[in-house]
Amino acid sequence: MSRFLAPALIGLLGAATLAWLGTWQIQRLDWKQGILDEIETTITAAPQPLPVMIDPEAQRYMPLELSGTVGSEALYVLVSQKHIGAGWRVISAFETDDGRRVLLDRGFTPIEAKDSPLYQGNATVIGNLHWPDDRNPSTPENDADDNTWFARDLGQMAEALQTEPLLVVARQVTPPDAQITPLPVDTSSIPNDHLQYAITWYSLGVVWLLMTGVWIRRIAKGND
Repeated sequence: MSRFLAPALIGLLGAATLAWLGTWQIQRLDWKQGILDEIETTITAAPQPLPVMIDPEAQRYMPLELSGTVGSEALYVLVSQKHIGAGWRVISAFETDDGRRVLLDRGFTPIEAKDSPLYQGNATVIGNLHWPDDRNPSTPENDADDNTWFARDLGQMAEALQTEPLLVVARQVTPPDAQITPLPVDTSSIPNDHLQYAITWYSLGVVWLLMTGVWIRRIAKGND
């Protein structure tokens, strides 16, 4: 029996560790879902005026209602939409009634519509403040000369359009532009993979027990 003790202990301890990791991921899932629910509540809350003092941490996803003028220039950020394909995020300057100029993410337009005329003039915008993190190590540098952008780099865009480095992502623009479909902020881009991690750890625990059983069976056969 002493030959079975070590593999049994290794099997039980390994399986217990993997089960603990799976349970920890379930707890993380509950934690992450709470954060996502809180963000969704923030996004859909009653719109507020554009704040004077800016705090990216406290005001991330803050809902806003702005009245003013959509500028004539636009910057085009290359994106891809599921079931649609490649297209552009259209970023314009928006000058509020009290004279502030901010960046307005108007939404998605098809790839072939880059040179189509866009609405410019008076508008009311309902949207959310956002500080996007579009760039990763493989993201190309923006080509401002060709007006082809690969990330919403607020500093560069603000310099190009002479605005504050503030981005409002539109949920609704009145009057709407037939060329553009709003891409409002939501939680779909925030990773929440804890359930998959939990399943992986639990599955490894089962495999660990099965392999332990195979190990013990071979020891038993060796004793026959």
